[in-house]
Amino acid sequence: MRDLTPLLAPRTVALVGASDDQNILRGRILNVMRQHAFDGQLFPVSRSCEVVQGLQAYPSVDACPEPVDLAILIIPANAIADAMRHCGHAGVKAVLVLASGFAEDPSAAGDALQAELLAIAESYGMVVSGPNTEGFSNMGAKLCATFSPTMELDATTLVPDWRTDGHVAVVAQSGGVGYSFFDRGRPKELPFSYVVTTGNEAMIESLHVVDHLIDDAATGVILIFMEDVKSPELLRPVAEKALRAGKPLIVTKIGRSEAGVRAARSHTAAIAGDDTTYRALFRRYGILEGRDQDHMVDLAQGFSAYAGRLPAGKRVGIFTASGGGGGWLADACSDAGLTVPELDGATRAAIDVHLPPYGTSQNPVDATAQTIRQRGYAEMCELIAGSPEVDAVLAVTSARNPAGWERERETLLRVGRETEKPILLWAYTLPHPSVRELVSRAGLPLFENLRNCAETAAAMADYMAFRRDFLAPTSVKESLPRPSVADILAGPTSIVCEVDARRALAPYGICSEGTALATSAEEAVAAAALIERPVVLKVQSPNIPHKTEAGAVAVGVKGGPEVAAAFERILASARAYDTAADIQSVLVQPLADDGLDVILGIHRDAQFGPMLMLGLGGVFVEVLDDVAFAPVPVDRKMAQSMIDDLRGVALFVGARGAPPADRDALVDIMIRLSQFAADHVDRIDEIDLNPVRVHAQGDGVTVLDALIVKRSAP
Repeated sequence: MRDLTPLLAPRTVALVGASDDQNILRGRILNVMRQHAFDGQLFPVSRSCEVVQGLQAYPSVDACPEPVDLAILIIPANAIADAMRHCGHAGVKAVLVLASGFAEDPSAAGDALQAELLAIAESYGMVVSGPNTEGFSNMGAKLCATFSPTMELDATTLVPDWRTDGHVAVVAQSGGVGYSFFDRGRPKELPFSYVVTTGNEAMIESLHVVDHLIDDAATGVILIFMEDVKSPELLRPVAEKALRAGKPLIVTKIGRSEAGVRAARSHTAAIAGDDTTYRALFRRYGILEGRDQDHMVDLAQGFSAYAGRLPAGKRVGIFTASGGGGGWLADACSDAGLTVPELDGATRAAIDVHLPPYGTSQNPVDATAQTIRQRGYAEMCELIAGSPEVDAVLAVTSARNPAGWERERETLLRVGRETEKPILLWAYTLPHPSVRELVSRAGLPLFENLRNCAETAAAMADYMAFRRDFLAPTSVKESLPRPSVADILAGPTSIVCEVDARRALAPYGICSEGTALATSAEEAVAAAALIERPVVLKVQSPNIPHKTEAGAVAVGVKGGPEVAAAFERILASARAYDTAADIQSVLVQPLADDGLDVILGIHRDAQFGPMLMLGLGGVFVEVLDDVAFAPVPVDRKMAQSMIDDLRGVALFVGARGAPPADRDALVDIMIRLSQFAADHVDRIDEIDLNPVRVHAQGDGVTVLDALIVKRSAP
């Protein structure tokens, strides 16, 4: 990774193109920078003015009185190359290019300008951010190198002066969206360390910045607005580094819809990857997904306040003076996967002495307005947090009356400091600013959206569990064999038909069901007789991957004459379907017992490589798109999680009298298939096991059909 210190934490900054006119971007950025007491040196560079906005200006970068760490270029795109050469000659270490008109321009000229920009930077060893970016802000250094109006703060400080840790960093390819997180989070008294927008990412990508900020002591949470990942190989190490450091990554990735993909491409020359792949990778590496800015800011609130005190589980206590509010929050908690258990007897007894007869301590604890007036929120939340039945406390409040909150100031500050279990507040009315400031000083996150409040508690518990598992030492286990498949993949066709696919997968314990090959009706009859149950006949040809469509399958055939007739019939259908097909043989296999059909497969993502796919069979995958993905290889926990992610997961416990399905056997074959794909990543493009029949619990699984598509190019 490149050292981004000269870019994000420079001591000397030159603004090339600075202007007196604050109605244009060249003047606005200087005005924004001057509003904050940057602890370094700022040098306006202007060829036409000796003084700009009251500051001494210089005709060029090399005329500045001190060596320049960072040059900010806010000049037309066609002047950028010459300016960068001047910076290189002057020994500038980093360049921030704010101009647009580069690769986001659909013309070839834009690509050429961006390529020239990158070549110049590399020739001088300079770090370059942008182009087409809105700049960045380093709150600790009070350096706001941006023209974003959100940084025109007037009397408001960049960071609440009572916050020394748990700061939130923002990394965004979109400048406007990036600064919107700050604009929405700062009124909630959320402390920010950086806002960094990366634009076209000619050199410095979002993940480079994330990697740098993980090492920043002040930063505890990182929000990421992502349009694409230009270097997929960075995602895993950066995500794992963040996990080890205990710094959650909260991301939103645009490009789910066709329109979203178009927007990503036109906005920053990004090519949005497959959304399902991104989401699978995020789950695999503990990256949290946000729906929108407010959801992401609210998630950040929880982690910022309780980075070292995350909930040990998903059991919550609810405290309320509003019965309706408590019930509504309880419903939101259930939707988020939290549980609201009844409190233990000792805790209830301690609470009951403070409640009127019409209150209740069972959970939600409905204390009524009388108790709030007498005891306040902090003390009651502290009592609930003492229950061994809960892992966190969620309190319902109006947060409108500053006087009531001020009366319990010292208790709030003590409880916020001392209580090990997180306490989250949901305000059903708009909070008074002074109440928000007070609870922020106490370290208690305050939410205006009850869904976000519940989901934040759930996300904190999930992250805690995920990180605990990630950091846990793993036992050494025997790896699966890696037999050679060179002979199977040596043929001229890209399709490996079922019989050879089974042969390749069998050493991994996949497709080991008893089968036989027949090249004549007599051989088919003999094979069926040995099986001693109804059989399935399937034509084997690399030219006919979808045998059912070709009428090249016969199911449930029994008895010699019927087997012989079926053999001739499916051969004739296959030849009629494709007269030039290379028909090798007919596979004879036992008719499988009943069970739940699923689809297992391997799909090679263009950016991230092989992905394991699981889907429920039939209408569930075709109509409902009920599928789950994960990068290979997967372990047992990840395989179980993929099953749980399916909307039809309830079918595995049995439906309408069906017995529970053998989940353990399905998990085992998922692990083995993913390991096969990981072992032969250089040879395989796709694998399709469709369907795989999951029998009753204890009876295993049967692969009914198998297909491998060889990798055509490295």
